[in-house]
This record gives sequence, structure tokens and C-alpha cells, in this order.
Amino acid sequence: MTRNTVGKLTAQGWFQLVMAVMILVAILGAIAGAQVIGHTNRVTDRLVNRTLPAAAEAYRLENALVNQETGLRGYAIAADPQFLEPYVEGKQEQQRAAARLRELLADRPELIADVEAVERAAARWRDDYADPLAATVTTGTTRPVETAAAIRGKTVFDEVRAATAAQNENLAAAAARDDDELARARSLRNAVLIGMIAAFLLIGVVVTVLVRRLVARPLGYLTESSMRVADGEFDHHIDAHGPADLTLVAEAVEDMRRRIVAELGASRAKEALLQQQKAELDLHAEELRRSNVELEQFAYVASHDLQEPLRKVASFCQLLEKRYGSELDERGKQYIDFAVDGAKRMQVLINDLLTFSRVGRTSEGVEPTRLDQSLTKALTNLSAAIEDTGATVELPDELPEILGDPTLLTMVWQNLVANAIKFRRPDVAPVVRVECERVANQTGEWQFSVTDNGIGIAPEFAEKVFVIFQRLHGRDEYSGTGIGLAICKKIVEYHGGRIWIDTDHRDGARFCFTLQAVDPAVHSTDSHPAPEGASV
Repeated sequence: MTRNTVGKLTAQGWFQLVMAVMILVAILGAIAGAQVIGHTNRVTDRLVNRTLPAAAEAYRLENALVNQETGLRGYAIAADPQFLEPYVEGKQEQQRAAARLRELLADRPELIADVEAVERAAARWRDDYADPLAATVTTGTTRPVETAAAIRGKTVFDEVRAATAAQNENLAAAAARDDDELARARSLRNAVLIGMIAAFLLIGVVVTVLVRRLVARPLGYLTESSMRVADGEFDHHIDAHGPADLTLVAEAVEDMRRRIVAELGASRAKEALLQQQKAELDLHAEELRRSNVELEQFAYVASHDLQEPLRKVASFCQLLEKRYGSELDERGKQYIDFAVDGAKRMQVLINDLLTFSRVGRTSEGVEPTRLDQSLTKALTNLSAAIEDTGATVELPDELPEILGDPTLLTMVWQNLVANAIKFRRPDVAPVVRVECERVANQTGEWQFSVTDNGIGIAPEFAEKVFVIFQRLHGRDEYSGTGIGLAICKKIVEYHGGRIWIDTDHRDGARFCFTLQAVDPAVHSTDSHPAPEGASV
């Protein structure tokens, strides 16, 4: 069997082929076994059920003839009718034995011929001697049998004896032949059975060799090669051996090895690139640290050195107005007011800029925080504005506990509520509503909203309002530097959330933002809005 032939069949195909051969051998063995067993049974039946019973019937036929001759001779001597009974019974027994012999030897005409020869000899003995002798005997008288008749009767009966002897010899020979044939049939049967057992054993050895050669050995080679590759010998080539399916597996493993080698090379190249990028990032990080130090220095300068000249400008302008105010006209006084106002606004901008830059850098740290406490603190800080405007703040019954900086979260609430109060409609008391609900996602977030009934924000400015120092109104309309919402955005993003304006809300403005819960792994997929409750 060539390698190409082996490679064309799969392991399953080989097993199916071997199974087909085994089934064929089993069928042929069964047919052969059935033939020899059937032949043995037929020979046994012929010997036991026909030949041996026929031999017994032949002896019974011989005894019936002997009984006839003995009874006739006694009747001839004693002239007593009782002596004819064996003769009559012998004739009946002869008929029964002959009929039985014909039945047992129906398929053996040569032995039937012996039966017919015995019957002819017996009929001739009765016709020539027995019946004439019985007719000459007078009941109640005794006389000796004539010598000539006796001699003639003996001669005729000797023919009967010779016929029965020949019959017995032929039956004995037939029995011997059947016995020999039975022995041969048994020997053939045993040989066939032994041959079948040997064939199955040989097939078992062949199956074992085929499994070892076609399956076990290629699988062992594939396993060994795969282990060598798994141990790091990536350059080891995996050859394809064995049946078609194992060859496909080996080729697939070899393709996988090549891809792994290619991916490994690419990974090493990427690793080298990452090392280079890491070095560059480390350099940039060092530069960033230096920049942060410079920013901190700038913050210090801005909070101290820059504000000092502004305070002097404002102070001296006020002194100038106080001392020389009587000598200045209205325009001069207006210029001094502009200078003072500009200095104060500059101080406010610097303070707001410092506040914005410090978000996330100088925080007290993230910790579990009750939002109702930070909201209460923010409302306390805004109590004067709330009282002056007659604002109403609607709060939920309970706010959740989240991970965050309490001070920064207070700033978020304070800026959002302050904006809601500031940007109110003329002659309309502000109404601010705070709501919260669980977000139906896998992040474990809470969503909060601050809704007012003020002037609202146009959708096209929904992103612009979160940019630092961006204003939608003039300073003469609404005070402020435009940094509050930018601070809110930075604080919310620092806590891992997001903030946006609900542009679908039309009656005022609605700001929404999300924050992480204390345990993000434990959350519900349904939203649970907190009920609205008390007003401030």
C-alpha cells in the first residue's frame, strides 16, 4: 500500500474499510460454518436416525424370518396349531420390518435392493416349502417330516439367511461409511471454526497494526511536534503524515505555527516600537512634570504677584477719585470707574482661572460621598440668592451615595443651581427641580438633572456653553465670566461621568450629568427615579 493510498483515506475511512473486511470475513465464515455444521448435522441425522435404526430393523427382519422357520418346523413335527403362531407373527413382523426399512432407506436404493432380495428369498421359501408343508400337516396327528422336504426347506432358507447376512453386512458397511463421513465432517467443521477464529485474530492484529501505523504514530508525531512548538521551538517544521484527516490537522497546525511565528515577529517589532514609544512617553512625562511645576508656579504667581498690581491699580484709582474727584469732570470720573471695574473683573477672571486649573489637582480625594450633603451645602451657599429671588428648589427625597470629591461635587451643584437662578425670566420666580435615576446599563451609573423655568439655551449653543470663558449674553445683562459650566464639565469628567444639555426640553433649561455609584458591580437594569419631595 503506497503513501498516496494512505493519504487519500481518512482515519474514519480506514476504520470503515477494516470493519467492512471484518463483516465480509464474518459473513463468509458464517456461510462456511453453516455449510459444514449443516453437513455434519445431516450426516449425524442419517447415521443416528436412518442407518443405525435400519440396521436394527434388519436384525428384527432376520429374527422374524427365523421365528417363521422355527414355528413351521415345530408345527410340522408336533402338528399342534400353537406352533403356527410364531410363523404367523413372524410374517406380520416381517412386513412391518420391511416397511420400516423401506421408509428408513428411501434415499438409498442399493440398500432397498437388499431388502427386496430378502423378501424375495423369504417369499420363495414360503412358496416352495413353508406353505406346502403346512398344508400337508393334519392337526392332531404326528409324523416325521420327510428328509427330502427338510433338506429342500433348509436349502431354501439358507438362501434367506444369506440374503439377510448380506443385508446386515451392507448396512454395517453403510454405518461405517456414515461414521467415517461424520468424523470427516466434524474435522472439517473444527477446521473451519479454527480458521474463523484465526481469521478474526489476524484481522485484530491487522487492525492493531493499522491503528498504530495510521493513527497512533501520526498522532504521536503531531503531539510531539506540537509540544516542541509549545515549548518555544517555533522554527520546528511540522510534517503531514497519516490519513487525510490527520494530514489536514497537521497542515492546519503547521499553518498555525507559521502564523504564530509571523505574529511573534510582528509582536517583537511592535514591542521594540512600544519600548521606543515608552521611552518617548517617559520623556514627555518628564516634560509634563516640568510643565506642571511651571503651571503651579504660574498659579502661585497668578494668585499672588498678578493680583497685587491689580489691587494697587484699583486702590490708587479709588484714591485718585477721592482726592481729585472735585477737579474731574464726569468723563474723568467715568474713566476712573472703568479702570477700577476692569481691575476687579481681572481679579475675578484670575480667581476663576485658578479655580478651573486646580480641579483634579488639589482635590481632597475620591471617597464615598452622600450627594444630598453636598447639595445641601451648595444650597446653603446660595441661600441669599434663593431668598432674594424667591426661588423654589425641588429636591428628591433621597440622593444616592457615589464615589467622588465632596468639595468638587458641591461646586457642581452650586454652579448649576446658581445658573438656574441667574438666568431666570423677568417677573417670574425661579423654580429649580433636581432629579436622579439609575441608568439602565452595565456601568452602574446614576443620572442627575437640574431643570429650571428660565430663559433656556438654544440647541445650537448646547456645546458652546461648556467652553471656558464663553458667554451667550453681555455683561450688562448677566454678570459672570462664563467659566462656571466649564468647571462643572471638568469636575464631572474627572469623576468619570459626562454632562450635557437636554435639547428636547423647551420650558427653560435642563442640565444632565452622570456619576458612578459606590459599587458599580451591583446595579439594576431598571431605572428607579427618586421621587420629588420637599422644596427649599
